[in-house]
Amino acid sequence: MKNLLVSSLFIVSLILNGFSQNDSPTTITWDTWGVPHIKADNLEDLFFAQGWAEMHNHANHIIELFGVSRGRGAEYWGKDKLIDDMLIHTLGFSELADAWENTQDPITKKIYDSFVSGLNAYAEAHPEAIDEANKKLLPLTSKDAKMHSMYIVFTRFIGGGDLGRVQDWPDMGSNAYAIGPSKSASGNAMLVQNPHLPWFGEFLFFESHFNLNGKYMYGANLVGLPGIAIGFNDHLGWSHTDNTIDNADTYELDLKDGGYLIDGERNDFEVSSKTIKIKQEDGTLIEQNIPIMKTKYGPVVKKSEDKVLAIRMVGMDRPDMALQWWKMINASNFNEFESALKMAQIPFWNVMYADDAGNIFYLFNGLVPKRSSGDWEYWNRFIPGGKSADLWTEVHSYSDLPKVKNPETGWLQNSNDPPWTSTLPMILKPSDFPSYMAPVYMSYRSQRAARMLMEDNSITFDELVDYKLSTHLEFADRILDDLGRAVANSDSDKAKEAMKVLTAWDREANNNSRGTLLFYNWAGKFNIWRVSNYAESWSFDSPNTTPDGLSDPTTAVSLLETAANEIEAGFGKLDVPWGDYYRITYGDKDLPANGMDGALGTFRVAWPGSTDATHAYVGGGDSWVGVIEFGKTPKAKVLLSYGNATQKDSPHFGDQLELFSKKELREAWFTDAEIKANTNYVEVLKGNKFVRD
Repeated sequence: MKNLLVSSLFIVSLILNGFSQNDSPTTITWDTWGVPHIKADNLEDLFFAQGWAEMHNHANHIIELFGVSRGRGAEYWGKDKLIDDMLIHTLGFSELADAWENTQDPITKKIYDSFVSGLNAYAEAHPEAIDEANKKLLPLTSKDAKMHSMYIVFTRFIGGGDLGRVQDWPDMGSNAYAIGPSKSASGNAMLVQNPHLPWFGEFLFFESHFNLNGKYMYGANLVGLPGIAIGFNDHLGWSHTDNTIDNADTYELDLKDGGYLIDGERNDFEVSSKTIKIKQEDGTLIEQNIPIMKTKYGPVVKKSEDKVLAIRMVGMDRPDMALQWWKMINASNFNEFESALKMAQIPFWNVMYADDAGNIFYLFNGLVPKRSSGDWEYWNRFIPGGKSADLWTEVHSYSDLPKVKNPETGWLQNSNDPPWTSTLPMILKPSDFPSYMAPVYMSYRSQRAARMLMEDNSITFDELVDYKLSTHLEFADRILDDLGRAVANSDSDKAKEAMKVLTAWDREANNNSRGTLLFYNWAGKFNIWRVSNYAESWSFDSPNTTPDGLSDPTTAVSLLETAANEIEAGFGKLDVPWGDYYRITYGDKDLPANGMDGALGTFRVAWPGSTDATHAYVGGGDSWVGVIEFGKTPKAKVLLSYGNATQKDSPHFGDQLELFSKKELREAWFTDAEIKANTNYVEVLKGNKFVRD
């Protein structure tokens, strides 16, 4: 037994450190959806191949992303990028990247260096794929990739709310399910992966499949980042969702005599500056000096005559996020996976997990500051006054975080709700944790997520796919009976005409659903977030059945009458098919959409990015979708909504949107036989480039 354990540990060490066990060629097998299936016998070649593959599908997009993350966007593209440049330099990402270079684990360095070498090798071998204006940004560097990860993690997620950079996205977040054997018809654990992000910029996902010395790993990561951040292997898988963690704080500090006050005492700013270049309309460059001010709380992100705002974020001392993801995707069982989680290098995002041993697990993952006092409301705002007691320096350990493993209910869910409602009846109680750990609420989308699982005691794989794609509106189920009674008691003919449409409506947001647009218009006027609109407000004791009832039926009827008049005036009828109004336009695609933002309680999230007089257009939502059952071999269906490429001449630019429009997923080709049956072509690594076999 001891020899077996030593042998297993030796094999794990070989995989993680990238040593070769044999001498077979490194290959990329491209399938018919543009997914690279990478086979390698060492870590360097594996990540070199992933870099090559990402550049093949996203060359210009990656170059432009890295150009912004360098803090030189204004130099390359003009003043529209100046705000990004100023933020990147203010937060000190260049200096932080240099510091990380000295503190990162050697394997992390190897991952980044190999990945970026693959990016550059593709650009060198295929200059025709690079737009002429982008060639001046080459070569890319490992520092570029690290600064890009900082830009995403710190300015879009950890500090996104405090910095005011996510306010235009109605439902940036995710859904995740883990189904245990007692709830599964097959007796196998199942997992749903479903991040919701914008369909543009740094938020696009890239789908990859790895085979490292016979170990298979499948999943996705954001374009420009190495590895797999949401994935599965032969034994286990996980997903991330945006959590309700508050791990960035903005402090409002008073100024005095050129300094700032803490506890009434003046402190000097740490002052420096950066000079950046800004491209003018005629192509010339001008230089602008950016003053940088730092406080004991963090860098100053805004200054007025008498106050400054300084931001403090967790994670600046955690350089090995890529390594933690690598160890997670290499884990073979829960203990190995949890060991990776305890690295605490991923500062944000819940973790939802399932495996072939039947384990399911939820973790309120991330770095939560240890605060001296104050509840959620105290910290979820600009912190006033410059008090030294509000300056946190430590974070909670893994053992302190809310987590649930193998609940008796047999299921776990997270739809960006706080950890307390990960399963019902609740196992996690707010009273068992610091009052600043997480807020207390359950949204309609979360209620819908729980309800679908609670109402099915034996869930099949196909049913789980259907649940993932469900566009049913929980808010419609909650309020239509009350609205119907209010209309019946009114003397409004128009409201009664509208109510006939809503009574016949399927309460879905499918392409052909008639009544969705009318209800959507009414709900927007009603304002579902206003507590006073309900006869019964949301209750912790009844988290999935409240709020309920109309506090002001007369106003609700009046709003329905107004909504009906608007829809009739704009469209000529009340029962407009949702897909006629809600569209997907992407490249040359113009398709009917389904879903909407999750506010009304639909699990299938597709939020509008733009509107005109007669249409709304999907701008984000369901991005990567994976539904996996863990049997002897994983069974998986997936979708990358907008396709796996952005190169304009790629056949995979938007090629999966028709499946999205039809509410369908596709098979994930995981085994050698499946890959062989669906191969488009194969590339073999020869020297420093891949060539077609």
